[in-house]
Amino acid sequence: MSELTLTLIKLGFLAVLWLFVLSAVSVIRSDIFGTKAPSTPRAPKQKTKAAPAKARKASRGVPTTLKIVDGPNAGQSVPLGDGPILLGRGTDAAIRLDDDYVSTRHARFATNGEQWFVEDLGSTNGTYLGSQRITAPIPIGLGIQVRLGKTIVELQK
Repeated sequence: MSELTLTLIKLGFLAVLWLFVLSAVSVIRSDIFGTKAPSTPRAPKQKTKAAPAKARKASRGVPTTLKIVDGPNAGQSVPLGDGPILLGRGTDAAIRLDDDYVSTRHARFATNGEQWFVEDLGSTNGTYLGSQRITAPIPIGLGIQVRLGKTIVELQK
């Protein structure tokens, strides 16, 4: 082979090697620091009519909190609202899990107004309902345990 061909092969190999190194650094950076918050200022919220003085009573069988029942963060909970709840090691998670087997953005709990669903967000180690791995959003109810790594969470009243 000519010297020019060998030089081009060396440069090509070096470029591929640098692409690999940069992609590895990017993955490590996003795992450590998480995603950036948007820098655009939000519009101020407009005031709406005040809610009635009496708080709504939760219906029978309707969950009101998402609680960690086992794992490194056992005892932590978050009240359920209308918005989705993100679980993971990232800074944007509603409950930040200190579990080495949990991804940065591991799972999401969301509601359609009547039923709560759990969805795996492409985590490495998966999200399990019992011994079944979740591959699509699955409806869950009160007391059903969901495992993320070594952490177990459930919806509670």
